[in-house]
Amino acid sequence: MILPTPRAVAIFLVGVPLALFLVIYNPDAWLWSFDYGALVLIAIGTDFVLALPGRRLETATEVPASLQIGEHGFVMVRLATGGHRRPTRFELVREQQPGADPDELVRVEVLPGERGEARFPVLAQRRGKVQVDAVWVRWRGPLGLIQIIKRIAVGDAIDVVPNVRGVRSSALQFFSREALFGNKVQEQKGSGTEFEALRDYEVGLDSRFIDWKHSARHRKLVCKEFRTEHNHQIVLAFDTGYLMTEPLDGLARLDHAINAGLLLAWISLQGGDFVGMLGFDEIMRQYQQPRRGVSNFSRLQRATAALEYRRAETNFTLGLAELSARLKRRALVILFTDFVDTVTAELMIEATQRIARQHVVVFVTLRDAVLHGYADASPGQFEDVAQSVIAHDFLRDRRTVFERLSRIGVHCLDVPSRSLPIGLINRYLLIKQRGLI
Repeated sequence: MILPTPRAVAIFLVGVPLALFLVIYNPDAWLWSFDYGALVLIAIGTDFVLALPGRRLETATEVPASLQIGEHGFVMVRLATGGHRRPTRFELVREQQPGADPDELVRVEVLPGERGEARFPVLAQRRGKVQVDAVWVRWRGPLGLIQIIKRIAVGDAIDVVPNVRGVRSSALQFFSREALFGNKVQEQKGSGTEFEALRDYEVGLDSRFIDWKHSARHRKLVCKEFRTEHNHQIVLAFDTGYLMTEPLDGLARLDHAINAGLLLAWISLQGGDFVGMLGFDEIMRQYQQPRRGVSNFSRLQRATAALEYRRAETNFTLGLAELSARLKRRALVILFTDFVDTVTAELMIEATQRIARQHVVVFVTLRDAVLHGYADASPGQFEDVAQSVIAHDFLRDRRTVFERLSRIGVHCLDVPSRSLPIGLINRYLLIKQRGLI
């Protein structure tokens, strides 16, 4: 596409009133107006001849295959002028879905015999796909009178997946035999539920594990050692309803939950447990049967990457009933969800109570720092007082729901997003240590 630049249009339009003025006061000067117009057209044609032809522009694009959520990437466009003897300045914009910033413009100058490189930053804020359709390139002639616009088709997609790099780096802080079971034999066998052996009692061991019958027979105190179990079933249940799509600290609540859930899955699989996944809102969207082995982690990663952001109301009764019907043995269910008030939480509490009769349930929510900020802010004017009162009402409702869940045996975890992975792992280790599964 070849178009005149604003400079060329301005030069041409300046001559129009001047030509009219001359024709009105000197009818014999009408030939001058044609001469001026021809001169402008000749200048534009000369600029077109000196400009880089579109066929000589050589381009190559490079799009990352995938990005993990929260990461920055770049769409690279390499330009070459194919032997053109003049330096050329290019302006580039990208065409993508979801739409890019319309004001984002990348400028690059390519010297004769050299290559230029334009970099478009891409921030992966939500899971799914970022479709890069094309890149538009514009350059001008040396006189600045014409501009050539060319569309470079790309047609590549960037898969935005859960942040596994963050999971693995965080797992290194937790996953060690000292953290899970202990490096020494005594520590590894000291906190389980399956009987392993007898040993002499020493100061510091739990007196509840003293075997009095064998102590009387051997005439010295002996205590039981237990073996840590490695075959528990753990299910990560993700609420994908509209409340989980709300942003918190730069990411959707669902993405914070997925990152923490994958960290727990990695550590649990390393420890020999079975890990599965459930995604539900108004209906059940995803279900992965609990399986053992580190190779199961990639399957869980793909399954969580496929969880979509939905604006539907969550049906806890249907989702948790479907999960309960599929679990054939006692399991640890990690429920990532959120609620607004006690009224909307009634059905959620009832459904959670039914599944908590057979399984261990950890109810995980994210604490909203903005809400707590309104509640704790110093009132400077009446509007601040009103915001503080409303925030206190919401927080009181949340505490009421947590108290009701705790009374029916559900483990509640309400922490800020940055503390969610650590809090979830600590709660998992505590439940295993107590032998509650």
